[in-house]
Amino acid sequence: MYKLGIIGYPLGHSISAVIQQAGLESIGLEGTYDVMETPPEDLINRIKYIKANGYNGFNVTIPLKVPMSLFLDDIDDYANIAGCVNTVKVMEDRTFYGYNTDIYGFRRAIPADVDLSGKNVSILGTGGASRAAVAGLAELGVSEIDFYTRNIINSRQTLEYVRTKFPAITFNVYQIQNIRSLEGTSMVVNATPIGMRGFMADQMPLEGRDLDKLTPETIVYDIVYNPSKTILIKEAQRRGLRTIGGLDMLIYQAERALQIWTGKLPDTDKMKIAALEAL
Repeated sequence: MYKLGIIGYPLGHSISAVIQQAGLESIGLEGTYDVMETPPEDLINRIKYIKANGYNGFNVTIPLKVPMSLFLDDIDDYANIAGCVNTVKVMEDRTFYGYNTDIYGFRRAIPADVDLSGKNVSILGTGGASRAAVAGLAELGVSEIDFYTRNIINSRQTLEYVRTKFPAITFNVYQIQNIRSLEGTSMVVNATPIGMRGFMADQMPLEGRDLDKLTPETIVYDIVYNPSKTILIKEAQRRGLRTIGGLDMLIYQAERALQIWTGKLPDTDKMKIAALEAL
């Protein structure tokens, strides 16, 4: 009987429990997955609770992905690269091993026929999600990444971090309000929460005229998963552009997390069906 869960704040929008329950069922394992709202100031008490109550593992979401790193005994390479964790395995001695499955999920959602080697990619936003995107894109051989952000000053930490971790990639940062022509980019990644249900759901992180300038070969990748088709995805599809939705990334990172906890690979099709029914 596996005891799993998720910590973060707020968690009213989370469908992780539905996805992971479907994953557990698909591999014939019994278990629970608890949604544990945890404001940053309650993190220490939550960790004590998890250790005292026999949890096998848990997911970590905003705003705890970075602060959780302070309480880990070891981390995997992806967590080291991303500088944050989203999955924790509780070992037999109750120590915490941290993982980042967002990078795996981000990359796995990109179809195998997409060749980004030596290409330019534009990322909207410089928060934690953008780091996972950069790491995944680096593995695919991207040579240049343009960041677009509302606040260049606040993005300096992320920029310094990725330049140190990925010296082979050229990084540029621009004000999103003064967005350049995106004609030369091979992929546009929305790594902001804009378009998410309950958070500017009726808006896009860029203007329609910016989409108009994209070439037909450009891929629009929105990591927002709720709704499953954001305004950005709909508008990109209306223009005949190829799109990748955030739900695929969510499912694949959940698949990897469940494999870490149980040693078995779940059925992602069943997990996605459960997610779509919950949205």
